[in-house]
Amino acid sequence: MEYQMVLSSYIVEELKDVVKRKFPDKVGVVDTLLAKMNYEYVYTPDILNEALFEIRDVKDYPVLYTAILEDVDILVTGDDDFNNVKVEKPEILTPAEFMERYC
Repeated sequence: MEYQMVLSSYIVEELKDVVKRKFPDKVGVVDTLLAKMNYEYVYTPDILNEALFEIRDVKDYPVLYTAILEDVDILVTGDDDFNNVKVEKPEILTPAEFMERYC
């Protein structure tokens, strides 16, 4: 495997919350999916240094903050709020950009 996916506790909880809200009858599918996937699970701290970067949606701050804290190389996201964020690392790419550059 050339790449190792990293999921933060914040992302996993956000996924569960969205599925519970939008598809309450599919909550168990999330656990099944996560159990079958190969990834590194990292903890998102409750207290964040909010001076590392600026982002429009404050709910997205923990996503990038954890990626920086865990020294992730690439953050793959379809969220437009990450488009104008300036950080040295990780490289922020859409899924299509990732596929074009690295696959």
